[in-house]
Amino acid sequence: QVQLVESGGGLVQAGGSLRLSCAASGRTFSRYFMGWFRQAPGKEREFVASITGSGGDTYYADSVKGRFTIARDNAKNTVYLQMNSLKPEDTAIYYCAGRQGSYGYTRDFQYNYWGQGTQVTVSS
Repeated sequence: QVQLVESGGGLVQAGGSLRLSCAASGRTFSRYFMGWFRQAPGKEREFVASITGSGGDTYYADSVKGRFTIARDNAKNTVYLQMNSLKPEDTAIYYCAGRQGSYGYTRDFQYNYWGQGTQVTVSS
Protein backbone atom coordinates (compact mmCIF):
# COMPACT_ATOMS: atom_id res chain seq x y z
CA GLN A 1 0.00 0.00 0.00
CA VAL A 2 1.30 3.44 -0.95
CA GLN A 3 -0.06 6.78 0.17
CA LEU A 4 0.65 9.84 -1.94
CA VAL A 5 0.48 13.48 -0.85
CA GLU A 6 0.90 16.33 -3.32
CA SER A 7 2.01 19.86 -2.52
CA GLY A 8 3.28 22.96 -4.27
CA GLY A 9 0.22 24.11 -6.16
CA GLY A 10 -0.91 27.71 -6.20
CA LEU A 11 -1.68 30.79 -8.27
CA VAL A 12 0.89 31.99 -10.78
CA GLN A 13 0.91 34.40 -13.71
CA ALA A 14 1.30 33.15 -17.25
CA GLY A 15 4.95 32.58 -18.05
CA GLY A 16 5.75 31.75 -14.46
CA SER A 17 6.91 28.53 -12.82
CA LEU A 18 5.81 26.15 -10.11
CA ARG A 19 7.26 22.94 -8.72
CA LEU A 20 4.89 20.26 -7.51
CA SER A 21 6.00 17.58 -5.08
CA CYS A 22 4.47 14.21 -4.30
CA ALA A 23 5.60 12.47 -1.14
CA ALA A 24 5.06 8.72 -0.93
CA SER A 25 4.87 6.44 2.06
CA GLY A 26 6.46 3.01 2.11
CA ARG A 27 9.91 1.52 1.79
CA THR A 28 9.81 0.34 -1.81
CA PHE A 29 9.27 3.64 -3.59
CA SER A 30 11.93 2.89 -6.19
CA ARG A 31 9.82 -0.04 -7.45
CA TYR A 32 6.97 2.29 -8.36
CA PHE A 33 6.35 3.87 -11.70
CA MET A 34 5.07 7.38 -11.00
CA GLY A 35 2.94 9.74 -13.02
CA TRP A 36 1.32 13.14 -12.96
CA PHE A 37 -2.16 13.75 -14.32
CA ARG A 38 -4.38 16.81 -14.35
CA GLN A 39 -8.05 17.59 -14.59
CA ALA A 40 -9.45 20.94 -15.63
CA PRO A 41 -13.05 21.95 -14.87
CA GLY A 42 -15.47 20.22 -17.20
CA LYS A 43 -12.75 18.08 -18.76
CA GLU A 44 -11.53 14.53 -18.37
CA ARG A 45 -8.39 13.74 -16.42
CA GLU A 46 -5.38 13.74 -18.73
CA PHE A 47 -1.85 12.43 -18.64
CA VAL A 48 0.93 14.96 -18.04
CA ALA A 49 4.18 13.08 -17.37
CA SER A 50 5.54 9.85 -15.92
CA ILE A 51 8.83 8.35 -14.81
CA THR A 52 10.28 4.90 -14.25
CA GLY A 53 11.32 3.68 -10.82
CA SER A 54 14.99 4.40 -11.41
CA GLY A 55 14.25 7.76 -12.97
CA GLY A 56 16.04 6.73 -16.11
CA ASP A 57 13.11 7.12 -18.48
CA THR A 58 10.49 9.84 -18.64
CA TYR A 59 7.38 10.37 -20.71
CA TYR A 60 5.46 13.57 -21.48
CA ALA A 61 2.24 14.69 -23.03
CA ASP A 62 2.82 16.73 -26.17
CA SER A 63 1.12 19.72 -24.57
CA VAL A 64 3.78 20.02 -21.86
CA LYS A 65 6.88 18.71 -23.62
CA GLY A 66 9.74 21.18 -23.34
CA ARG A 67 8.04 23.12 -20.52
CA PHE A 68 7.54 20.53 -17.76
CA THR A 69 10.11 18.19 -16.24
CA ILE A 70 9.38 15.15 -14.08
CA ALA A 71 12.04 13.89 -11.68
CA ARG A 72 12.27 11.76 -8.55
CA ASP A 73 14.43 11.40 -5.48
CA ASN A 74 14.09 7.83 -4.24
CA ALA A 75 16.04 8.60 -1.07
CA LYS A 76 13.29 11.07 -0.17
CA ASN A 77 10.39 9.01 -1.55
CA THR A 78 9.38 12.02 -3.62
CA VAL A 79 8.52 12.73 -7.23
CA TYR A 80 8.53 16.26 -8.63
CA LEU A 81 6.96 18.11 -11.51
CA GLN A 82 8.80 21.29 -12.49
CA MET A 83 6.47 23.45 -14.55
CA ASN A 84 7.92 26.36 -16.51
CA SER A 85 6.41 28.78 -19.03
CA LEU A 86 2.98 28.14 -17.58
CA LYS A 87 -0.08 28.96 -19.63
CA PRO A 88 -3.68 29.61 -18.58
CA GLU A 89 -4.64 26.30 -20.18
CA ASP A 90 -2.41 24.53 -17.63
CA THR A 91 -4.93 25.46 -14.95
CA ALA A 92 -6.18 22.25 -13.36
CA ILE A 93 -6.04 20.02 -10.33
CA TYR A 94 -2.82 18.05 -10.58
CA TYR A 95 -2.72 14.48 -9.29
CA CYS A 96 0.19 12.23 -8.49
CA ALA A 97 -0.27 8.53 -9.23
CA GLY A 98 1.76 5.37 -8.81
CA ARG A 99 1.91 1.69 -9.62
CA GLN A 100 4.46 -1.10 -9.61
CA GLY A 101 5.99 -1.89 -12.95
CA SER A 102 8.40 -0.50 -15.49
CA TYR A 103 6.34 0.13 -18.62
CA GLY A 104 5.61 3.66 -19.84
CA TYR A 105 2.14 3.95 -18.35
CA THR A 106 0.22 6.97 -19.62
CA ARG A 107 -3.42 6.05 -18.93
CA ASP A 108 -5.07 6.82 -15.62
CA PHE A 109 -6.73 3.39 -15.31
CA GLN A 110 -3.26 1.83 -15.29
CA TYR A 111 -2.44 3.35 -11.89
CA ASN A 112 -3.40 1.89 -8.53
CA TYR A 113 -2.54 4.71 -6.14
CA TRP A 114 -3.57 8.36 -6.24
CA GLY A 115 -3.00 11.48 -4.23
CA GLN A 116 -5.71 13.97 -3.30
CA GLY A 117 -4.61 16.54 -5.86
CA THR A 118 -3.25 20.07 -5.72
CA GLN A 119 -4.75 23.08 -7.50
CA VAL A 120 -2.69 24.97 -10.05
CA THR A 121 -4.16 28.21 -11.39
CA VAL A 122 -2.43 30.22 -14.10
CA SER A 123 -3.72 33.75 -14.66
CA SER A 124 -3.41 35.56 -17.97
